Amino acid sequence: MKALIQRSLNSSVSIDGKVNGKIDKGIVVLVGFTLGDSEKEIDYMVNKIVNLRIFDDENGVMNKSLLEVGGDILSISQFTLYADTNKGKRPSYVKALSGDKATILYDLFNKKLSEFVHVETGIFGADMLVNIQNDGPITIMLER
Repeated sequence: MKALIQRSLNSSVSIDGKVNGKIDKGIVVLVGFTLGDSEKEIDYMVNKIVNLRIFDDENGVMNKSLLEVGGDILSISQFTLYADTNKGKRPSYVKALSGDKATILYDLFNKKLSEFVHVETGIFGADMLVNIQNDGPITIMLER
């Protein structure tokens, strides 16, 4: 499981010209799954994301978590995190979990995140336009 997280001031996802999810202060999570991923990896990742200290404290030091600042999450399924570009010029996605299995894990991931914070999402498998206002910029790759 991989999650690319970005601290955000204002982000949204649109599908067919309609906003499907929108957050202000919080984290955008681009998440992808691979063979062998399970609830164990999801639990680890959810805990890591909501507790990662990437928000500024009163001294301007990244010392506060999403939970402490009361931020939201915009969660976007992103199988391309598993792109393999070692051969040729066209990425291979064979390491990405098939859609029918990944959608189950994506739904579980979002459900578990929503036990801690407000979560907005895209639609799994849809052609999405994601607008991310990356604050910092802070971008961190998490992998489990």
